[in-house]
Amino acid sequence: MATKPRFFQAPAQSFFLFGPRGTGKSTWLRQHFGSACTIDLLSPAIFRSYSARPERLREAVAASDSGTVVIDEIQKIPELLDVVHQLIEEKSGIQFILTGSSARKLKSTGVDLLAGRAIVRTMHPFMAAELGASFSLDRALRIGMVPLVTDSPAPEDTLASYIALYLKEEVQVEGLVRNIGSFSRFLEAVSFSHGATLNVSEVARECQVKRKTVEGYLSILEDLLLTFRLPVFSRRAKRHLISHPKLYYFDSGVFRSLRPTGPIDTPQEIDGAALEGLVAQHLLAWIAYGEEDCNLYYWRTKSGVEVDFILYGEDLFWAIEVKNTTRVTGKTVKGLATFGEDYPEAELLLLYRGQERLMVNGVLCLPCEAFLRDLLPNGPIPGRASN
Repeated sequence: MATKPRFFQAPAQSFFLFGPRGTGKSTWLRQHFGSACTIDLLSPAIFRSYSARPERLREAVAASDSGTVVIDEIQKIPELLDVVHQLIEEKSGIQFILTGSSARKLKSTGVDLLAGRAIVRTMHPFMAAELGASFSLDRALRIGMVPLVTDSPAPEDTLASYIALYLKEEVQVEGLVRNIGSFSRFLEAVSFSHGATLNVSEVARECQVKRKTVEGYLSILEDLLLTFRLPVFSRRAKRHLISHPKLYYFDSGVFRSLRPTGPIDTPQEIDGAALEGLVAQHLLAWIAYGEEDCNLYYWRTKSGVEVDFILYGEDLFWAIEVKNTTRVTGKTVKGLATFGEDYPEAELLLLYRGQERLMVNGVLCLPCEAFLRDLLPNGPIPGRASN
């Protein structure tokens, strides 16, 4: 299978490259830094060698003809960062690329990520535009956009085993939780909060554990980059707003694999949450891969009026709503229209499952699939008036 080009661009200086398992970090490194001196800490022999004597890194660098050193899964031996730090301080001219699925272990051991001498970047699941003509919205909602899954000959089976792999290799082996059964139940329970306002107390009741335990579990998920939270947009607020964040799993397929279904769960409800999460993960990747200095929020009043996403930066102000529907009415755009009353500077956009570009009550409505295909890092938001 041909390697798909990614939008991720390597910085010129040393950098950390984090990202959930299976997002294509190693594949990207082989493609762009195939001749680098590579130290793969997933290899048992290499792991043992560098665990016993981290200073061996200095010898490996001295013997290498490459100006780049890749250390894969750096969190397995945090002590190596001391040697990397020394080599950078000595102005060795070497670029270090340090990869991992999370910075949790580095932070827990007191490592300060090289005191800012290396920048931090994240690899995200595929964006639709990276897949080009092969992108299918229906398929993305079913299996997600994690390269390990989408490129598998049996994607449904790979997706089903994805979380089990995380539980074994990231959570259980590292001893992050005492009760793996309770944590597994928590993963399912919190899937009901995907795309919704996070109520920690409610999740704790559902899991029959203490609130403090749930807060710890949530912290683990975020450190492993499996979930992210969106804060409420509250600048110049004219209405009473709620304060709780919204939560999303990092990938629509991972959410789908964890979300229990039953007789009272409608496909439309689950598809709607998956669609909203798919847009969220695309917007985060667009921010991470581009040069636009902006942040992602959501907006919800205490009376229940909500807008799914607010993109806000120095030269950017968008309110984006996602609807799993093929029809748009004035009621569909009510949340955006209300936001527009408070923030007339904002550009208002509704993404829906129809095929037409519409303008309804001053709100631009675009087909969601076309929007995702056209979303390019360092390019404008599709539908922008300046296009």
